[in-house]
Amino acid sequence: MEHGTGPVRPEGSGPGSPRPAAGRVPLAVVVVDGGGLVTHWSTGARRLFGYPRETAVGCRATDLLPVSGVLRDPDHLEDPGAPDDPGDPDDPDGSPGAREAHDPDLAGPLLGRTAYATAGRARLSVEPEPPAYLSNGAAGPADDRVPRPRSSHDRPPAEGDDTPAGTRIDVLWWAYPLVGPGPERLLVLAAEDPGSGADGTRRVVPGFARHTDFTGADDLARRLPEILPSMSVAESARIAAQVLELGYPVMEFSQHDRVPVTPDWGVARRAERIARRERAARAAATGEPPPQDGPGVDDPDGGVDLEYAAVRERLEFLNEVSGRIGSSLDLSRTIIEVSRAVVPRFTDVAGTYLREQVVAGEGFPEGPPDATTMWHRVAVEHTDEPGRWDDVVPVGESMPFPVHTPFFQCMTTGDPVLVPRISEEMGNAIAAQFEKRDIRPLINHRSMLVVPLKARNVVLGFMILLRHRERPVFNDMDRVTGAELAARAGLVLDNARMYTYQENVAETLQDSMLPHIAPRMPGCDIATRYLPGTLLGRIGGDWFDAVKLPGSRTALVVGDVMGHGLNSAAMMGQLRTSVQTMAALDLPPAQLLRNLDDLAQRLGEHYLATCLYAVYDPVRGHLEIANAGHIPPVVVRAADGRSELLDLPTGAPIGVGGVPFETVRVPVSPGDRLVMCTDGLVEMRGEDIGVGLATLCESAAHPAASMDLACDTIIRTLARRGGRKDDVALLMARLNGIAPEDVAHHRLPADPARVGEARTFVGEQLTAWGLGPLVDTARLLVGELVANAVRHAGGGRVGVRLVRGGGALLCEVTDDDHHLPTLLSAGPTAEAGRGLRVVSALARAWGSGRTATGKTVWCELPLPARRPTR
Repeated sequence: MEHGTGPVRPEGSGPGSPRPAAGRVPLAVVVVDGGGLVTHWSTGARRLFGYPRETAVGCRATDLLPVSGVLRDPDHLEDPGAPDDPGDPDDPDGSPGAREAHDPDLAGPLLGRTAYATAGRARLSVEPEPPAYLSNGAAGPADDRVPRPRSSHDRPPAEGDDTPAGTRIDVLWWAYPLVGPGPERLLVLAAEDPGSGADGTRRVVPGFARHTDFTGADDLARRLPEILPSMSVAESARIAAQVLELGYPVMEFSQHDRVPVTPDWGVARRAERIARRERAARAAATGEPPPQDGPGVDDPDGGVDLEYAAVRERLEFLNEVSGRIGSSLDLSRTIIEVSRAVVPRFTDVAGTYLREQVVAGEGFPEGPPDATTMWHRVAVEHTDEPGRWDDVVPVGESMPFPVHTPFFQCMTTGDPVLVPRISEEMGNAIAAQFEKRDIRPLINHRSMLVVPLKARNVVLGFMILLRHRERPVFNDMDRVTGAELAARAGLVLDNARMYTYQENVAETLQDSMLPHIAPRMPGCDIATRYLPGTLLGRIGGDWFDAVKLPGSRTALVVGDVMGHGLNSAAMMGQLRTSVQTMAALDLPPAQLLRNLDDLAQRLGEHYLATCLYAVYDPVRGHLEIANAGHIPPVVVRAADGRSELLDLPTGAPIGVGGVPFETVRVPVSPGDRLVMCTDGLVEMRGEDIGVGLATLCESAAHPAASMDLACDTIIRTLARRGGRKDDVALLMARLNGIAPEDVAHHRLPADPARVGEARTFVGEQLTAWGLGPLVDTARLLVGELVANAVRHAGGGRVGVRLVRGGGALLCEVTDDDHHLPTLLSAGPTAEAGRGLRVVSALARAWGSGRTATGKTVWCELPLPARRPTR
């Protein structure tokens, strides 16, 4: 390639701007060997300096190039006492410091500091005719040539060059000394000063900058060898590395604006140029008009389409912004990415406003917004001094926008609104909606562009873009660019909003399906933990539960539905509800799992789950457990702190069908702890599950000050292994038991005359326990339950049991009849049906359940608060 691009920064942008805008200049590439002879002469060099490649290659570089201070005149080298060439008097930017020492490694004609790149500026005059010795095409050694022309700054007109004879043009050059085994010793890049015009008002100075200062430098570095002469990969890579190490060539438009001179990848390759010439020749032979190239393609002998370059740069900007935003579905991070993508390259201030419902991840009414719609300021990005905008327009503020403002016009029409300059009148109108804050100094006389953030024809918000007074005002092309930018940003924001909404729905669904278990149950304390999975969202099929049963017993459940997502969560909700219903019927653990398995098969073929169901009896001091394909529980003994995995029949998962379940009775002591969890806690890919179970036993035995701290210890210990992707359900119960002195029994015959005996027993026992305030209520309730048992039992005996514990007094009445009582609606003249209504009105809770020999009806009264001792 023989051309280069110089992306031009927008006016007023400083060196901190991340990326300049587009502009292009022809670039000449010349390579000089150690003897000072030209070894490579590009088409751009022919166009700039006027000499064809066949003539220039092999000539002394000093005869062709105005590279002052780097190429020493051979005539001067013959006289050691000759002073250094002072340079061209028309080259005020030449650097005398570049002509300090002669480097013997450069074989004479090359002078300078080989460790540094040099840049300068020279003025050429176009001569009517080239020197004879350069136009005859002689190919002999340079020493055999005729004397060189009278001035090395004269050049012949190039073929197709319409520059008038005698015209003086400014040339910018960059020289890179090369070190290595090859013959190349100097790389020269040159370009005509793009600022030199008829008025001569703008001046450009060549310079260098580290290539890492510019966005896309890695891509430029990778493709730099394309402008070098044909050579091996190793040689071109060596030269490219040295060029990038010394600094990328830039044009200094002022002390602030620098433009990197980069290879133009859009120029046709040599084969394409040859094909184009062949097509033109055929067209000329047939009399047809020559083929026209598309816009923006440089003719090697023609001009440059700067308008197309600007359009291309805007497309590159939009492509770059699209790559920078949307890296995450997190709404807050997406908002920050969108704001920072346009500052400072496209604008100096960017304020982003979204509907409050968008920020909250909620839905909002259909139709365009109105003057009552609240807009939440979510981000303000600017290039002003820190803190200037924070107090006036703080992030997090919500406000509506009046009808007369350009913001309301943008959000109702969905089209960008361009204000070339904010007038005093408009500034006053905008500032009127800010109470106790004067925003006019920040916005007046600035150019403003308001672009809507919309997706699927719904306006989610808008961005207010402001430029400093020194920068060019927004124009129609900026409006189109801003609209396209906002459309892409709106789609990304809408995706993040929908993801946030779906995540909130999933979390709400999961929370609604997980029970809220009281920390204290009769005879035991309970702590639970649930951790959502990290693989497929925050919803899964793991669950735990604790159900109060008759006789001061508690059912403890942990289950895991196979799979993830909403289907698993829905199945989990069905199974959990079924377990609670069947547990209330006081079914044995094995029978409950059997019924649950039948239910899963009726629901569908793909309903599979593991489940562990345990019933704790704090009075008798034992656990009854049945397992359906779940990992075994851990029991930590209070006597010695030893932990063990319970050896239970594994059984098959729920939903398999046709597999029996077995109930195992495990004796426990007061203070023992039962730990039940799902496999997501102990299972890790690539590791045997036995390792996780051993770690669970070890961490469960670790002493802790509370149940919650014990759960945290288990979670923290198992999480250290890493790699967890499944959700986790953990339930820990401390089996405190109920002391014998807190339980009282009494049995009496099913005789109506003995009902008073039950009331007497209750009064005496409660008095002995110091529960005098409950005597009257308890006697009434127990009397009603015993009267019902005597009437409907049909003989046998009736049992009364009082249990004190867990902050409640439990009253139980048992008989030999299997029919459960029902709450009836008694009319004014009915003689029966009011007993259970009295129990329901006075007791905190009541219920009934079948037993092996009959049924149990119970009611519960809260224990009175203890008076503080003085």
